[in-house]
Amino acid sequence: MRPGFQNTSSSKGQIRYLVYCMENAIFNLAANQEQMVWLIDFQGWTMGSVSIKVTRETAHILQDYYPERLALGILYNPPRIFESFWKVVRPFLEHKTYKKVKFVYSDNTESQKIMTDLFEMDKLESAFGGHNPAGFDLNKYAEKMKEDDQKMSAFVESASSVFFQEQSHVSVLQPEFSVTEHQLESSSDSSPSSDAESPRRVDTKILSANEMKEQPNCKNTIAESGVSRPLIHMNDFA
Repeated sequence: MRPGFQNTSSSKGQIRYLVYCMENAIFNLAANQEQMVWLIDFQGWTMGSVSIKVTRETAHILQDYYPERLALGILYNPPRIFESFWKVVRPFLEHKTYKKVKFVYSDNTESQKIMTDLFEMDKLESAFGGHNPAGFDLNKYAEKMKEDDQKMSAFVESASSVFFQEQSHVSVLQPEFSVTEHQLESSSDSSPSSDAESPRRVDTKILSANEMKEQPNCKNTIAESGVSRPLIHMNDFA
């Protein structure tokens, strides 16, 4: 993250971009990885680079919608004035969150050890004390964004296809015909027979996805008019 390069004043746009970056980062995580390290470069940062409103909303988004995604947050070379801003920000953060935040300075050997322990210095950008001279290239970043957007779109379409296939499996279980209460009553009146031969009315209930989730397990039953039916869960078709 490079807040010193912030060039917009739209708080809504900044939050939308934050969410975009978070979703993109999660999408690119390795299969067995759930957390990430955030590097924040304070080059060019001033108090005018951020607002309290955006900072508060950022904390809300990250803590409420992306809990436990942060393994470590590294503030690299924050200016002295940032200490005052940090005192304002801390109340917005949960205790376990701000304990993960580390201040690292290029002229402090002890704090630099954090970087050498975490990263391959030959690959780490020089802006963070690494040996990689490559800097931020807007054109290369834009191309990477386009590639990731295409991958994300393909993933969403694939997930939607799987969802609709599951829905079609559920529809197969629904009866192809139904008998109304009036038809049952008419049949009973017109053709007297023993109780064993009389048709029994069976009331069924189609559960929504949310109602299914509220059921403890798929072994529950609904007893209506003396007839029990097992609940069928979407998980049965996974």
